[in-house]
Amino acid sequence: MGSQMVSRRIYADRTEQSFESAEERRAQGKAYRKELPIEELGRYVRSDRDPVAILKKQDETRLPDLVPLRHERMSASPFTFYRGSARLMAFDLAQQPNTGQQVVACGDAHISNFGFFASPERRLVFDLNDFDEAAPGPWEWDVRRMVASVVLGAKDANYSDEDVQHLAQQTAHAYRIAIRGLSQQSALERYYQSIDEQLIVDRLDASSLPAFQKVAAKARRRTSVQAVTKMTELDENGRLQFREDAPVLTHLIDAPARDLRKLYREYLASASPDIRLLLEKYRLIDGARRVVGVGSVGTRCYVVLLQDAVGQPLVLQIKEAVTSVVTEFNKPNASTPDTLQRREHNGKRVVDHQRILQAVSDPFLGWGSAGGHDFYIRQFRDMKGSIDLSKLNARGFEEYVTGCGLLLARAHSQSPALHWIAGYLTKGAKFDKAMTRWSMAYAEQVDEDYKRFVA
Repeated sequence: MGSQMVSRRIYADRTEQSFESAEERRAQGKAYRKELPIEELGRYVRSDRDPVAILKKQDETRLPDLVPLRHERMSASPFTFYRGSARLMAFDLAQQPNTGQQVVACGDAHISNFGFFASPERRLVFDLNDFDEAAPGPWEWDVRRMVASVVLGAKDANYSDEDVQHLAQQTAHAYRIAIRGLSQQSALERYYQSIDEQLIVDRLDASSLPAFQKVAAKARRRTSVQAVTKMTELDENGRLQFREDAPVLTHLIDAPARDLRKLYREYLASASPDIRLLLEKYRLIDGARRVVGVGSVGTRCYVVLLQDAVGQPLVLQIKEAVTSVVTEFNKPNASTPDTLQRREHNGKRVVDHQRILQAVSDPFLGWGSAGGHDFYIRQFRDMKGSIDLSKLNARGFEEYVTGCGLLLARAHSQSPALHWIAGYLTKGAKFDKAMTRWSMAYAEQVDEDYKRFVA
């Protein structure tokens, strides 16, 4: 009996040394408003920098033949430029005032990086869907990237200045209200929260429903079978292979092909036991390089074609993971979540942080290395879909960005800083207005940078 009491006391001492209650953390956040008034978050601090030089630094690690395509895609509009310039914004964000509280951050939470995908139970869910830059960092960085993207996206869709400001403020409002609400829930309740197709249908305005239903129906059709139908052909021996479609889809020469097989073996070792056993029923029959996205163009990205014993296909995507721009420019402190290893494998970093930030994740996630590069692996087109913002009416756009704000808050609520942030954020609209003011100013900066980039 005595030894049990000693054991309990030792255990309590170890866990309670740095443990603070939700009330204590909220009080700390509230008190910090005196150190950094919320209005101060709305002040955009300009820095003397060369935007083109900062962006071209990334070109040094990209595949040289794809760099012109990356620049071409970024040059389409200020919004596409913004999507491809996470590194430039991370540099700028490091110059801005922040509270010093850090979370597991998405690192690239612009509004085009939210979308639909299949849960392991085959539900269609809506959530953050890009984690290449995910790492511990200031919570304000994600909010600023999200709200600024609303400004640029709305301008791209030709909304009036008044409507742009309203949409930006609504996004920040949704985040603030969600953070405060989530802080009243238990950690388990927050962990299990997700937004699925039915929840969206129940809440959408009737005028927005057709656009959503069209996207949802298209997402359900985006499977490995559909990908194989569109992307493959039979070779002269009747075997299935990827169809050459340069520069988007190209077959590999011998050395990269060998690297890909080595990488696939490493991936199997990283996969969960159930997926590893499942994939024993498949054989790898082809691989190809595939160009994706805007900011990702030039990184090494591949698709591999697998086939089971009855000829059914499965397509996996293998994507290079490089050092996060958040990690590059952020300065860790005592509040930084301990989710990074000292010699971090960047593929593992992406997978680990995706699992933290998403309510449900692709069960096929894994990682590996080849040719001196880190990669992560996932299913290709597993009911993935995104909403074309240009097809939304004003009410639909507002509902969409509101959902983005809610989901970013849910992602941030997985970190210990939640209650501190909830205490810092007031019941009033000071934060909403500050984020809007900052984002409107930053959108002007993006316009200037875009003109220099395309000059």
